[in-house]
Order: sequence, then structure tokens, then C-alpha cells
Amino acid sequence: MAVVGGFIVFCLMLSAFFLSGSVAILSNALESITNIIASFMMVISIHISKTPADVDHPYGHEKVENISAFVEGALVIVAGILIAYTALGRLFNPVELGSLDLALGITLIATAINGGLSMYLMRSSKKHGSMALEGDAKHLLTDVLSSIGIVVGLFIASLTGWKILDPLIAIVVAILVFKMGSDLVFKAGNGLLDQSADDEQTRIEKLLNDHHPEFIDYHNVKTRRSGNKVFAELHLTVDPNISVQKAHDLTKHLEEDLHKELPEVSLTIHVEPPKAHGETD
Repeated sequence: MAVVGGFIVFCLMLSAFFLSGSVAILSNALESITNIIASFMMVISIHISKTPADVDHPYGHEKVENISAFVEGALVIVAGILIAYTALGRLFNPVELGSLDLALGITLIATAINGGLSMYLMRSSKKHGSMALEGDAKHLLTDVLSSIGIVVGLFIASLTGWKILDPLIAIVVAILVFKMGSDLVFKAGNGLLDQSADDEQTRIEKLLNDHHPEFIDYHNVKTRRSGNKVFAELHLTVDPNISVQKAHDLTKHLEEDLHKELPEVSLTIHVEPPKAHGETD
């Protein structure tokens, strides 16, 4: 759906550029090319991320979504640079704009399509916890915001005859696109570096506190996010007099309760006696 929508938007934006000769509209057409490439990557990455864990990838394949979002962010940055380069050339050599009325109408249609796709993908990303879907949704949102600015700016230019507004608008769009791409690269990069999952860790600690009478204490809680999954581990100090079976049953009970509340979290519990805790904490 995103791929087809991106292709339709690109064709509309390109036709609007040929009608008007506006470098601002061309900037949106250039970004639409990255949308199509990024959407292909998103579809492929989501398919790979759902592949079950195997011998070579015992923790699954979810991080491919971070890789996809990272590359998508890089493409957005490249689009921003290309837009700025094109706009700066037109800034010093402004040209007369063509049929703006029809071009702006086509641009608004393309903007509406992008807006609908962005909202759909953002809802899907929250539902499935998908970094790849979120990246594509935010990418499309930059198109929507920049397109609105372009339409408003070019409408003013058509009323005033200020041709310089066209490249100036494109430069503003380039800055917004570059920032969005940088934010996406930063967020995806943190995921690749095993950034902690703070919200999930807080909820894990709350669940443990609710079960506190069943063990002595817990410590060394660690979490890391991998795509739409979170891997967590902790040390659980138990009564040294309980049997191995009872310790096993306790950890299984805690893991099952956590899975009910946070199904995306895979928890590993290391059981130890109080003496080991005091020696190695």
C-alpha cells in the first residue's frame, strides 16, 4: 500500500513540477523518490523481522527494522541535501513560474494521499511496535508538512510576483527534511546499540515489587530493545533453604505474570542465594 501510494504521489508531484517549473515542488518530487525506496525496504524488513529465531540468530531478526529505519533516515538526509543544492542554484537564478493554480491543486491531492498513508502507518506502528513502520510514517509526515508550506508559499508568490519565494521555501523544506532524517537516524542507531527500554524496565520492577514477599530482593536489572521486542535480565535473591524446584517454580511464575502484562518482553532470571549476592553484586 505504501509503495503504491508513494509511486502515485511521485507521479503527481512530477507532473506539478513540469506544469509550474517550481523548484519547491521539485523538492517534494525528489523526496517522493526516497519514499518509494524506503517503503520497499520497510516491507522487506518487516517480513524478515517476523522470521523465527534460528541457530545463527538465536535472539530473532527484529533488529532488521532498526537497520531499515537507519537507512531510511540516511535517505531522508540525502534528499534534504539534494533539495538544498537545487534550491540554492535557483536562489541566484530565479525563473518565471508556470501554471501554478493547477500545479498547486495537484500538490494538494498528493499531500492528502501522503497524509492518509502517514496516519495509517503510524497507527500500525503503535499497534505492532514496529520501528520500520514508524520510520516510514514519519518520513511521509515530512512530506505532508513541507507540501503544506510549499502550497502556502507559492500561493503567496503567485499573488505578489515574488519569484524568490520559490527557492526560499525549498531551502526551508530542505532544513526540515534534514532534521527529520537526522532524528530518525539517531533513534534507529540507539536501537542498534542496545539502548535500554526504560518504560518496560519500570514496569518489570513494579511487577517484582508486587511479588516481593516471595523472594528476598532483586538487582542488576538490565533491558535492551531489539526491533519490536525487549530482552530483559535480572538477578533474584531467594531463601537459600528452598529447593531448586521451588526456585524454578517462582521464576516461572514471575515470567508468566510478566508475559501477560508485557508479551513483547523476553525475561531471563538468574537465581542466587543471599551470600552470592553480597559477594558479587
